[in-house]
Parts: sequence; C-alpha cells; structure tokens
Amino acid sequence: MSQIGSITAKALSSHNQIIEKAQEKLGANTINGGFGSRMEKALDSVANAQNLAAETTRNFELGLESDLTKVMINQQISSLGFQLTLNTRNKVLSAYKDIMSMPV
Repeated sequence: MSQIGSITAKALSSHNQIIEKAQEKLGANTINGGFGSRMEKALDSVANAQNLAAETTRNFELGLESDLTKVMINQQISSLGFQLTLNTRNKVLSAYKDIMSMPV
C-alpha cells in the first residue's frame, strides 16, 4: 500500500510542477481575472467604440465635425469590433455545442 501512496505522491508532485510551469509561461489568470472579465472588458471597449462612432457621425451631420476621415475611421473601428464580437460569440457557441454533444 505504501508503494501506491508513494507513486501517487510522485505523480501529484509532477502534475503540480507542470501546472506551475504552464502558469508561469502563460501567466496566471488569477491576478487579471479570467475569461469572463476579459470578455467584459472587450465588450465595454466595443460599446465605447460604437458610441464614439455614433457621436462623431452625429457631430458631422450637425456640422460640428468637419473631418470626414475621422468619422469613417471611427465607423470602421466600430464595425470591426462588432464583427469580432459576433465571431467570438459564434465560436463560443460552437464549442459549447461540441462539448454538449460529447458522450459522457
């Protein structure tokens, strides 16, 4: 029985070392938050870009903004952010469906 215990202890020790090395290389998410907090920040950034694009467009229409290039760039940034958000959502849903269809 003690042999099994020592083998288990060695395996756990090796497993913990591998996890620690991976966390060092990839950066532990405990400090910066996990996937959810990163997604929240990304969504906030996209929302801010959309608000900025709407504001600059409105200002251009009212004659307060004369730089059409700035308006178009803000609209493109907003559009790209939305497309990225949509594609991320599609990938997450696809991964969820794949996981749910796996046999248990």
